[in-house]
Amino acid sequence: MKRHPLIPLSAAILAQCLVPALALAQEPSDEEVIAQISQAIRWGGVVTSVFIIIGVWVGLRFLNNFVENLGDQFTARRMLFQKLGTIVQFFVYIGTIATVIALSVRFDAKVLTFLGGTAAVAVGFAVRDLVASFIAGVMIMIDQPFQVGDRVEFGGEYGDITAIGLRSVRLQTLSDNTVTIPNNKFLTDMTSCGNYGALDMQVVMDFYIGLDQDITKAREIVTEAGLTSRYVHLPKPVVVLVNQVIQDNYVAVRLQLKAYVLDTQYEKAFETDVNLRVMRAFAQHRIEPPAILHRTIHVERGMEAAPA
Repeated sequence: MKRHPLIPLSAAILAQCLVPALALAQEPSDEEVIAQISQAIRWGGVVTSVFIIIGVWVGLRFLNNFVENLGDQFTARRMLFQKLGTIVQFFVYIGTIATVIALSVRFDAKVLTFLGGTAAVAVGFAVRDLVASFIAGVMIMIDQPFQVGDRVEFGGEYGDITAIGLRSVRLQTLSDNTVTIPNNKFLTDMTSCGNYGALDMQVVMDFYIGLDQDITKAREIVTEAGLTSRYVHLPKPVVVLVNQVIQDNYVAVRLQLKAYVLDTQYEKAFETDVNLRVMRAFAQHRIEPPAILHRTIHVERGMEAAPA
């Protein structure tokens, strides 16, 4: 029996029309997705979670104020109080998130199936950066490259770490700007910490004078200014290094002061105090800054001409 040539063509066209229709029939519609989401949410738990979040927020504000007051009263333990407050705050965040999810979401077979499908993929793409920052925050708390209260330099910003959260780290610059940095940035970029959990911190200051100046006297002046500052931490050494450097295409003498301040908060006050007294003493002893020197060659008259 001879098959009609239009039959295979008709079957192919019918298959192309039916396959998308069957696929669409298997995929849930928007109304079904909304219905599944509404069934998964416990609305009573959502209301309870709102009050829990408000209570936790008020409690954390009280905790931060309490830690700040303790730090002001016991300055030597300020870094310890801030560290303990950060650890408590971090675990409170995690516990609050777990409690809110448990109260607000009803986990059953349908919900787990729905979450394990396309919804999980969509949510995963939406919150992947948030999850990465959360994991990085846990790593920061464990590895501790810095702590709350440390003075650090990161990404061209320099200041004090004021908070370590689940998503980001807050840095207060010396110009009183608050910089928010995602936690995952600290996993790959380099961070410089000045004190690493200690109150005292080393401060490095450079002073430049000319080659023809009294270098010994200048070194004595810089050393005395560092040792007698009201902000210096004397249990740590005060050192002044002397070397020659090239500055603006001519040679100068650099006196580098290395000293420790009592508290990181006194860094700029220490620099101002030492600079003012060094400049005043340099002016009194006529110690000048670097300058281009013109050498004069003295030739004896009898040696001006070679003997015949």
